[in-house]
Amino acid sequence: MNGTITTLVLLVALALPASTQEPSVRTTPPEARISAEAPGWRPLTESDFENVNCHADTWTWEGDLIRCTGDPIGVTRMRRPLTNFELSCEWRHLRSAGNSGIFIWSPLESLDRLDGPGLPEGIEIQVLDLGYKEAYERDGRTADWFTCHGDVFPVGASTMKPFPPVSPNGRRSFPTERHSRGVGQWNHYYVRAINGEVRLWVNGREVSGGSECSPRTGYLALESEGSPVEFRGLRIRELP
Repeated sequence: MNGTITTLVLLVALALPASTQEPSVRTTPPEARISAEAPGWRPLTESDFENVNCHADTWTWEGDLIRCTGDPIGVTRMRRPLTNFELSCEWRHLRSAGNSGIFIWSPLESLDRLDGPGLPEGIEIQVLDLGYKEAYERDGRTADWFTCHGDVFPVGASTMKPFPPVSPNGRRSFPTERHSRGVGQWNHYYVRAINGEVRLWVNGREVSGGSECSPRTGYLALESEGSPVEFRGLRIRELP
């Protein structure tokens, strides 16, 4: 009898419309849904990027692996702007407490102003090693204004309405779940940026983002910020 009931419940569940079930986008790792052969996706290569304000050897490309020394603080950016797109990539820090990030929708005028060490405006998708919080709190400070698990926030004059939970200053979208892996381990980011809204998945789980972004078109840039970091497998799909 119990076996018959279980079978019936299972059959009913399978027959339910997709709209009545938990959205699969929150549970299906992006790696399983995205491949280089999927329609519209293409790899990003060295020819897609140009140095903005780093040294000539700050960024080096080896196939789909991108090495960054972290010196000086600055960025390399895509050669042409983006509006609506999806991005898939992996990253790992090579030193504890490493700091980096991915900028989207950075304005050209902001990038052109960088004639020395510094970072542009735009929406930043934070790339922090777990050791950053530990190092920050060693002298008694409280790390309540950031996390190491995928904060998303506007930089400079850029603006965004962050998804909750929100940082104390009201600008950062904190992750709803904590899935980042520590130093030396690869992490996967999937970013969906459409019509001024950005959403971030960390290692297969949607965790943070924001809406009403300004600007909502601009350049994608990778950040060098004082510590060696590697990216690999950058792939993009541009959308209408």
